[in-house]
Amino acid sequence: MPKMIVSIDGVVIKEVQLTKDRTTLGRRPYNDIVIDNLAVSGEHAVLQMSGAEVFLEDLNSTNGTYVNGKAIKKQQLGNGDTVEIGKYKIKFIHDGSPDSYEKTMVINTAQGASPGDAETVGPAAIRVMSGAAAGREVPLVKVVTTIGKPGVAVAAITKRPHGYVVALVEGVNKPTVNGQPLGNDPVQLHNGDLIELAGTQMQFVQK
Repeated sequence: MPKMIVSIDGVVIKEVQLTKDRTTLGRRPYNDIVIDNLAVSGEHAVLQMSGAEVFLEDLNSTNGTYVNGKAIKKQQLGNGDTVEIGKYKIKFIHDGSPDSYEKTMVINTAQGASPGDAETVGPAAIRVMSGAAAGREVPLVKVVTTIGKPGVAVAAITKRPHGYVVALVEGVNKPTVNGQPLGNDPVQLHNGDLIELAGTQMQFVQK
């Protein structure tokens, strides 16, 4: 089944399986793939599936849609093609192809990290410090763990070979790490770091 891997600055933030004939992409919350960024139009592009073929069509977006660096109006996607919208890169993967995407892009939610990925990093967790769930620990077992409230503020914690990083996914109220608002670049996490997100305080704990 074809899928889209959405990343920004090398950090994977979501993976979307293409199951419908028509999959919309844009900033508005009713899209199938929502990218909350001002560079993305409300209704930016649409993915149309016809049998095994997938076509990407730009919906007269303000900033355009690019495939492998070239502006497109409508184009058939091939395995490994990279769609660029603003700062976001969306990799098109067609399952069953021998040349699957790079190891750094692998998300395997069932098994955690892909083989050979993040082996040097020990286990870690997010401990909730405030609110109804105070005291609860959420183990970071997946390569990418998203935290927060969709539509308010969402961040993604990504396990990398050299450690864990946190990046902003969406939201007007930016999450903070030790009181510093997250910018566009991922921030390295250290044991004991305090994260505040959507009014909830959390602590990053490295085991």
